[in-house]
Amino acid sequence: MMVFIDTSAFLAILDADDKYHKKASEKWAEFISSEETLFCNNYILVETFALVQNRLGMEALRTFNDDILPLVNIDWVEESTHKAGVSALLTASRKRLSMVDCVSFETMRRLEIMKVFTFDLHFTEQGFQCIP
Repeated sequence: MMVFIDTSAFLAILDADDKYHKKASEKWAEFISSEETLFCNNYILVETFALVQNRLGMEALRTFNDDILPLVNIDWVEESTHKAGVSALLTASRKRLSMVDCVSFETMRRLEIMKVFTFDLHFTEQGFQCIP
């Protein structure tokens, strides 16, 4: 089975003070010991790198890059997926919905991934199954 990983899950794994840290760490351990195929896109990477560096510092960023990312398949966003994400964002016209989320929805649909490791309810609104 394929599982998409959102920024919120990466942050919860890395930040011991995050309210979802325990759940995220347990689920991450399950994923890496199972046969799940883990995915994210490069927009998630940019968002995660920026947030981890700003909130948790360079050591956490190194942990993310060296220990977590090697276990995740990266889908590199192409122009058509980017444009579809922009269109979805503008059509939704919602202040709290992000460009990264909209591009991630498009990535998941294109790759036919229905499960997402996230703490962001926008994915549920789009019909995806959120884990945990």
